[in-house]
Amino acid sequence: MSGLLGLIGLGHRARNIAVGVEAVRKELQAGKCRCVVVAVDASPRAVDKVVRLAGAKGVPLLTGPGAAAIGAQLGKPPVMAVGVRDRALASGMVQLAPART
Repeated sequence: MSGLLGLIGLGHRARNIAVGVEAVRKELQAGKCRCVVVAVDASPRAVDKVVRLAGAKGVPLLTGPGAAAIGAQLGKPPVMAVGVRDRALASGMVQLAPART
């Protein structure tokens, strides 16, 4: 998981990720997300909002660390979802993280 957190931080510094459920939904609707990382402890409502849309768009879903860990990596409060816009970064994350079931 720490490798995934590192890649999330890298994406954030490069401005290649969308942070938070609503931002991820907007990116998914615009067709800009290459993968989505959902916190392992995300609320059912957040999961429902993001997972269904990502599934409909054919975007890979990954189970990430806890929301607090993702938020801490980004210098923010707990973050339940992160959308990745960069193709190479998304590919690296898909190789590192388990797919969400």
